[in-house]
Amino acid sequence: METLKTIWDFFQTEILGMSWLNRLIGTILNACGLDTTSRIGGSIQFFIYDTIKIMVLLGVLILIISYIQSYFPPERTKKILGRFHGIGANIIAALLGTVTPFCSCSSIPLFIGFTSAGLPLGVTFSFLISSPMVDLGSLVLLMSIFGWKVALLYVVLGLVIAVVGGTLIEKLHLDNQVEDYIRNGKTLDMPQEELHFKDRVKYAVEQVISTAKKVAPYVLIGVGIGAIIHNWIPEEFIVKVLGGNNPSGVIIATVAGVPMYADIFGTIPIAEALLSKGALLGVVLSFMMGVTTLSLPSMIMLRKAVKPKLLGIFVAICTVGIILVGYFFNLIQPLII
Repeated sequence: METLKTIWDFFQTEILGMSWLNRLIGTILNACGLDTTSRIGGSIQFFIYDTIKIMVLLGVLILIISYIQSYFPPERTKKILGRFHGIGANIIAALLGTVTPFCSCSSIPLFIGFTSAGLPLGVTFSFLISSPMVDLGSLVLLMSIFGWKVALLYVVLGLVIAVVGGTLIEKLHLDNQVEDYIRNGKTLDMPQEELHFKDRVKYAVEQVISTAKKVAPYVLIGVGIGAIIHNWIPEEFIVKVLGGNNPSGVIIATVAGVPMYADIFGTIPIAEALLSKGALLGVVLSFMMGVTTLSLPSMIMLRKAVKPKLLGIFVAICTVGIILVGYFFNLIQPLII
């Protein structure tokens, strides 16, 4: 058992966490005459290390996930969801959301397509919630920073929010709150050509390049913010606002994430910096969930598809769920970190 723990710790710190890269960058910067213990030097080291680490993990993850996703084009996903009913359909929708686009804005067109195809509204909302919040990439990236317990719990609780949220929306019978052009829309059942291994690999590589181009600016912005938090904002301030002595820290973090637009890859460096400065785990994860699920740009896009009442209910359900998850993580933090 001790040997397995040693192997896992090495995998988490040196492979997923790439600690060797951080040490290498520090050695190179010191050799160039830059003191990495200073604020400027530490910021530069953090920026270079986190940017390379996230982009490398991003490339590998998207390659794997996109290959898996090639088996689930929209038409096939729609047919899979159509076979299930009740809460089982919500669970399948939430699980399928983990192998689809990486941000809320790119999930909304699929949500519109599924709704137009006649799938139950609650099922489509379970998909819409889980897709940006809990993809397979988030599991690996969170594992690289917070460990497997936090990563697994984050994904499980995110799926719970998606399933419960979709089920509640279904029970409220809000189909009339979807815009008429979507409810009356029609989709064509286009035959899906069978892809071969080379086709799937080509598709996965194209997705890596396309997604990397889209998320790179947000990763750079996120790493930049993380570097500032990590090296320039006093620890006392972070602890005071987002630490254990402020019971409203989870609410502040959730609300603070709403105006931002980023995916899981852009929020990771900010979360990492906040946690290292003394912010509680639940506060950090609530911020991440708020950014990925309730960002203002995605809410503006969603408003084009649903009426204000349904949008308000969706936001309320997600907000309450995120806040509850945040407080739950705060309570169990001593047990899992």
